[in-house]
Amino acid sequence: MKRKIVIIGASGHAKVIIDIVEKEGEYDILGLIDSYKEKGKKTFGYAILGTEKLIPQLIEKEDLYGGILAIGDNYIRKELFYKIKKIKPDFKYVNAIHPHAVIGAKVRIGNGVVIMPGVIVNTQSKIDDFCILNTKSTLDHECKMKKFSSLGPGTNVGGNVKIGECTAISLGAKVIENIDIGKHSVVGAGSLVIRNVGDFKIAFGIPAREVRTREIGESYLSGNKLKKKNNIFLL
Repeated sequence: MKRKIVIIGASGHAKVIIDIVEKEGEYDILGLIDSYKEKGKKTFGYAILGTEKLIPQLIEKEDLYGGILAIGDNYIRKELFYKIKKIKPDFKYVNAIHPHAVIGAKVRIGNGVVIMPGVIVNTQSKIDDFCILNTKSTLDHECKMKKFSSLGPGTNVGGNVKIGECTAISLGAKVIENIDIGKHSVVGAGSLVIRNVGDFKIAFGIPAREVRTREIGESYLSGNKLKKKNNIFLL
């Protein structure tokens, strides 16, 4: 008998995770947890059961084993983790790793990690808890992703790169080998990173440059107007 889990979140990101879990075939999805959508409403065929406050009851009455945080924004995912921890400190988180992902030898993967189709993680890399590696992203040998960080679709990260907590490497960006990228930073879509990026920075362009400091928890670049100067986009 398969263990029961919940998907925590009910957006487009949750749909991708549901698809991965179904393809893995290791767990049964009991339903979804969401704080903002109507109870009973369905996403990808699964009903919203209620908010995170329901988790202890589901463990007791439905033999719930654990869950997956289906929140794409790194900082919001982290905040939700701590919110649930107050409700159920020992709540278990499982991984969702697509069968068509390629994981190299001696790769270490934490809890609550999502790895999507076409991803390649090369040997001796370390992926900490609650990271997301989106579709066809690549992480080369001996890289380190800290908790709650993410790779956007089609990103390519060279060997021995360090990515800080809550940092996002956006869609199609490329990072050369031996680069350190700090915590709570964002590398813009399509950028080429050839030098280190500090903490709380937004960096983008070809080559990528730090264009400003960002606040902790600040949303990603969507909605901001960009200006172009000397082939570098500026906020």
